[in-house]
Amino acid sequence: MQITNTILMVRPVRFRMNEETAVNNYFQEDIDIKNQTINLRAQQEFDQFVSLLRSKGVDVIVIDDIYERDTPDSIFPNNWVSFHASGTVGLYPMFAENRRRERREDILDVLEEKGFEIRTVIDYTSAEEEGLFLEGTGSIIMDRDHQKAYCALSPRADEELFIEFCEDMECTPIIFTAYQSVDGNRMPIYHTNVMMCVAETFAVICLDAIDDKKERRNVLNHLKGDGKEIIAITEVQLQNFAGNMLQVIGKEEKRYLAMSSAAFTSLTPEQITAINRHCEILHSPLETIETCGGGSARCMMAEIFLPRAQE
Repeated sequence: MQITNTILMVRPVRFRMNEETAVNNYFQEDIDIKNQTINLRAQQEFDQFVSLLRSKGVDVIVIDDIYERDTPDSIFPNNWVSFHASGTVGLYPMFAENRRRERREDILDVLEEKGFEIRTVIDYTSAEEEGLFLEGTGSIIMDRDHQKAYCALSPRADEELFIEFCEDMECTPIIFTAYQSVDGNRMPIYHTNVMMCVAETFAVICLDAIDDKKERRNVLNHLKGDGKEIIAITEVQLQNFAGNMLQVIGKEEKRYLAMSSAAFTSLTPEQITAINRHCEILHSPLETIETCGGGSARCMMAEIFLPRAQE
């Protein structure tokens, strides 16, 4: 299946603006309040978002971050781990050194205790020694139904590593570069998942971010060829995290598209109508997390597709 009803989320304990990621995450902003206050606000936003998902029947497994590890971006677990229907777990090389401390074997143990089966772990993290990175489903957008993977190349998404991932997962790579305007310059967008979301029957994407016309056409051809309705967003909407969405399953198999309130507010009535043809929208305020962390709703959710262990 393309989507799941089971999500892993990590509750932050030392959330703040991460100075190590700010060098190429142009969504991050420094705000003049104490880190303790920033973390408290992030926890409140996190808890509210989890409550919203659970109220709709989404199975959210919440893991508490570990204070001593001092991992300001632990709230974004989808960058270091992915869980696949084959029973495979992927572990990914991270650009920021302090983000590498987010990888925790005990989280895999918790999932096994909850009845999930882990058959194989594919560990790409040795690439960090060569200065090569591929930050999980931040860098990689999967279309599981059609065995395809989309990746916008950046300092955090290496082409050869991405191709290796596609070979391991037996999926077709679709490679391009996406840009955003920063101080009058076109700079690579740090993660693919801030400019596109692939759901079951539609895709939300900032086509304006793909400057190369051939690359843009190739991405469009794949999405349209696989029957996805294209819901195009602008670069202004991208800056409001309108590309950072994730479709999930709630109670009675109902479909939802989860996003932040900032993303929702940026959408036009026509875009909202288009999304509502496919599923209901869920949105929650994530202002502190977005401003300091440079990530939003989709970044906070690591989808679990692992099979259940046999009784």
